[in-house]
Amino acid sequence: MADHNNSEELIKELGKKIKIYRIFKEMSQQELADKTGVSKRSISRLEQGEAVNTDILFKILLALGLGDNIENLIPDQTKRPAFYLDRSENTPKRVGKRSGKKGFKWGDEN
Repeated sequence: MADHNNSEELIKELGKKIKIYRIFKEMSQQELADKTGVSKRSISRLEQGEAVNTDILFKILLALGLGDNIENLIPDQTKRPAFYLDRSENTPKRVGKRSGKKGFKWGDEN
């Protein structure tokens, strides 16, 4: 996506992607409106990069078969391996550079 620090740009990019996906599915805005119960105007507004309510967005995503991708918006942290790591004081820390070391040796050097 374009600019991750600007919500307006993210909404525009999302609208473009939804429009492309709708066209790929050979669906008109009216057909999508009929399938979702969302007004054609709301679909048009979203595709033009205007903000819409989240319930409208989710209805459109579900109607386009993108419901499985909703999980990617805010991933479940408990499904990450790092979630299960012991974060106590006894957990080994990552090894960093030693400040007193004078350089790399191959092992055959004295």
